[in-house]
Amino acid sequence: MENNTDKKSRILQAAGQVFAQNGFSQSTIAMIAKNAGVADGTIYLYFKNKEELLTRFFENKMRLIFDRFLETVSGANSAEEKLRNLIRTHFVEFQKDKDMAVLYQVETHSNVRLAEDQIREMSKMYMDLISLIVEQGQEQGLIRKDLYLSLVKRMIIGSLDEVINTWIHSEGKYDLVSMADPLVDLILNGIGNHLRSDA
Repeated sequence: MENNTDKKSRILQAAGQVFAQNGFSQSTIAMIAKNAGVADGTIYLYFKNKEELLTRFFENKMRLIFDRFLETVSGANSAEEKLRNLIRTHFVEFQKDKDMAVLYQVETHSNVRLAEDQIREMSKMYMDLISLIVEQGQEQGLIRKDLYLSLVKRMIIGSLDEVINTWIHSEGKYDLVSMADPLVDLILNGIGNHLRSDA
């Protein structure tokens, strides 16, 4: 017999699918209930409204995904390996759950964010993690020390964002994860600690 926790998870997953496929404003509780295989009233036993469904969806996903980010980064030694692991895991998780990827991209690019607190918290944790990797890379001589840390972080985040957006708009016609190593190579070659020759 399904317990309350499992039912809540099923409803949240169904909400994510409906929001991603129809857009938040066009989605209804009835559509989510049908997708989850429950009665409309059942949803109100666990959630107040659509807005709470969206914020709880992000909270659950954020916690799970960030735990994986930390795990894969902590298992590496060098800054390069940490960056590769982080970006590869990011792409793996987004490719594995395209509905979540679509919702995250829509929310982060929206002028009015319904899940503002959740997006801000996840962005801060991600930025802090990248900061640690970049600082280690500077100490190891992998990344130039004369670069503004904030600029490097934004370049990395912007690159990830663009690659994911392109993948979503292609309707997932290619393997997102295959873009991870080429992207890291591009980032490191662009900010690598090497002397340019004008000869």
